[in-house]
Amino acid sequence: MNTWFRTTAVVLFLICALTIEVKGQRPSWITSPEIHPDKSVTFRYRAPQADTVKLSAEFLRESRLMTQDTSGIWSITVDSIDPDINPYFFIVDGTNVADPNNPDIFPNERFKRSLLDLPGNKPLIHSKQDVPHGKISYEYYTSESLGLTRPVVVYTPPGYEENTGTKYPVLYLIHGMTDTHETWYKVGRINFILDNLIAQDKAEPMIVVMPYANPFPALMKNDPDMEMDLLRTDPFTEDLAKDVIPYTEENYRTIENAAHRAIAGFSLGGRQILAAGLGYPEMFSYVCAFSPAVWEREFQDNFTNLYASSETLNRKLNLLWLSCGTEDMLYDSAQALAAAFDERGIEYTSSFPGGGHTWMNVRDYMSETAQLLFQE
Repeated sequence: MNTWFRTTAVVLFLICALTIEVKGQRPSWITSPEIHPDKSVTFRYRAPQADTVKLSAEFLRESRLMTQDTSGIWSITVDSIDPDINPYFFIVDGTNVADPNNPDIFPNERFKRSLLDLPGNKPLIHSKQDVPHGKISYEYYTSESLGLTRPVVVYTPPGYEENTGTKYPVLYLIHGMTDTHETWYKVGRINFILDNLIAQDKAEPMIVVMPYANPFPALMKNDPDMEMDLLRTDPFTEDLAKDVIPYTEENYRTIENAAHRAIAGFSLGGRQILAAGLGYPEMFSYVCAFSPAVWEREFQDNFTNLYASSETLNRKLNLLWLSCGTEDMLYDSAQALAAAFDERGIEYTSSFPGGGHTWMNVRDYMSETAQLLFQE
């Protein structure tokens, strides 16, 4: 047998073997979630050996039992879901798992959830629309204050690469507890929110810097005896002031003064940005706290030790924003913080709509405040 026949025979054998292996071991493709024309959605999960599989989601008041077919696929169809980006997961015999058939994953340190992006009849503010788009970049910087190399996600607005002589204001955007540097991008959709607002002349073109604000997982790898104290704000503030801002201003065309810097954050990120923005108002002129994780007992008798004086804040800040949903677990704390601002004569703007501690609410907060930033 000559070389050509021998090689062909080997190739055909490998193709047949691979086909048999794939047919014998690889399960058929499952579509999940499947959005129907009437906007109902079917979720599916393959688990032939499971006793129960449930769907849990922020659009459900309680988890729902799914039904298993003869092939071992569990499914459920849900209607009346509000158009939005909706986190969900499956509970398989008591264990929470993400949807393995959905590539859209909620970035988080602890829980793993999937994302249902359900469009509305009209484009939502966070939807990808036919407008000029900015650019998302994944970067790394050296944090001298933490002794670590840290990741950061950066949004540059439409036209940034073409308008090389233009400098831009910067929004430093901080995620919530156990979220990561990717969450504002992948769940908050800050890039599409700003693309759409900028195209409508409702927001100024700006750079957005999204650092990984929780250094403890990385620090604890180097020091297993270290305790995680997520309520400490000094590691974040030091890293921000000494490393993140200098890195940004060295590598991007920014306007390097407080009047052109804003900081905003959700939940634990709201706590961190209050510490940085109100503690050091010389760094920022815009401070936006979304459902901040602060408690009345912390600032009731200690406000002046946490933050700058009322006179300084009123003089230096162009905007101090506070928002929280009325069903949010931090609503009472937000009300107490607003009362503390009132008592001390600190000028601020507030919004307390319905809804809970969800990214659905946070995208609304961001869309609203983005239109107020850098409006000189």
